[in-house]
Amino acid sequence: MLPTMKVSFALLLLLFVPLAVGCAASLEETYAPQGQLIVTQFVSAPFPHPTRLAGHNHKDKLYPAKDHYSDSSVAIFVPNGFRETGRVDVVIHFHGWNNTVGGTLEGFQLIEQFVAGGKNAVLIVPEGPHNAPDSFGGKLEDPDGFKRFVEELAATLKQSGAFKKGFVVGNIILSGHSGGYRVISAILDRGGLAAKVKEVWLFDALYAETEKFLAWSDKHPGRLINIYTDGGGTKDDAEAMMAQLTKRGTPFLAVTEANLVTHQLRTNQFVFIHTDLGHNDVVAKRQQFSLYLQTSLLADSKLLP
Repeated sequence: MLPTMKVSFALLLLLFVPLAVGCAASLEETYAPQGQLIVTQFVSAPFPHPTRLAGHNHKDKLYPAKDHYSDSSVAIFVPNGFRETGRVDVVIHFHGWNNTVGGTLEGFQLIEQFVAGGKNAVLIVPEGPHNAPDSFGGKLEDPDGFKRFVEELAATLKQSGAFKKGFVVGNIILSGHSGGYRVISAILDRGGLAAKVKEVWLFDALYAETEKFLAWSDKHPGRLINIYTDGGGTKDDAEAMMAQLTKRGTPFLAVTEANLVTHQLRTNQFVFIHTDLGHNDVVAKRQQFSLYLQTSLLADSKLLP
């Protein structure tokens, strides 16, 4: 979740992050009324990865590979009412430190928020470091690693039975809470599909890699939303990025969450939202994930023929 150099003042926040819940089958059953949830294994998933075969040390504690870097799970959710158009848009969310796919889905109500967003898209949540204090994105940080992941995603969707017609993967939105920033920045930098990424949502997650986010926006202008807190360790970087945009003469919206008006999310490329909430409340406390989805460029499922 947090980069090593900034964790000392924020570790207590991690105690409140939801842990893994249930098994894949129970998750699929839980969300069946809202759509089809597939929890499967990907060859191209972040882990296992060669650099974590011996595990990972953090503050003199070893996080063994077998417990924290061997899970290649990917959750795929197709909402009820999805319309086949020959193109499948996707929202890919990356969890932060000390979390899991199950903990993220349930703790942050991602599927409920995704359904409420009403977009004709599919939600993807890959397993990152499993209940570990680590921001590393594994194979998705490798050159073209994201391209391989999306190719496997398309093949998996075609084999799932959820679609009757052929399709291509269309627009991609990358979303990340906390330590999820690192894998997103790597995807934008060398993942092989930067042009397909149309939006980036950072949920108290801008700890570093500002230049990679700006380089992506320069080449492939897309919306970037950054919601940040006072205590999560991201405020300095958010303010530094705004200062850099000001120096470049690039317009952006800077607003407190209390004063945010929905239409502002639709009309600004760069959005910086200063919230009074805590680090683990920025995704779901005020249904932020759903709001950002509702105001995204993705098509509304109800408006499609």
